[in-house]
Amino acid sequence: MPLRIRREIPADIAPIGTLTAAAFLDAPHSSHTEHFIVDALRRAGQLSLSLVAESEGAIVGHIAVSPVSISDGSGGWYGLGPLSVAPEHQGRGIGSRLVEQALAALRRRGAAGCVVLGEPEYYGRFGFRAEPALRLPGVPPQYFQAIALREAMPTGSVSYQKAFEARS
Repeated sequence: MPLRIRREIPADIAPIGTLTAAAFLDAPHSSHTEHFIVDALRRAGQLSLSLVAESEGAIVGHIAVSPVSISDGSGGWYGLGPLSVAPEHQGRGIGSRLVEQALAALRRRGAAGCVVLGEPEYYGRFGFRAEPALRLPGVPPQYFQAIALREAMPTGSVSYQKAFEARS
């Protein structure tokens, strides 16, 4: 199946919502609000990057990237996620391609770095690591990981966009 990664277009908005809800339906650590978060980021103008994976005319994957704040004042940092792959297409490398493309886009725009909340085994392959000096309050530290793209690792607490509180 040929896979094409591209930026979202307006016609993708509804399929992205459906895909994201389906991708997290059976996820054990999910709040099942990920599709609401993506929509809220978009409405707030904080969806810095929204990439879709398309196969045979259907959207089979999506990744969102949004700015984060760090308590030490470091700028240029982003949060990766939610990352969604249609359940029937999981395990085929689609998520990995989306993460690689998102990180490449961040490097091109000169981002300082990126954080992610997720499985260390999965995100570690892209260079993400738990950093003791960088925290997301209320989260087990091994699941909050970061990658510096152009400067030293900051120190402090990370805050995601208000959109991450979206429940509908």
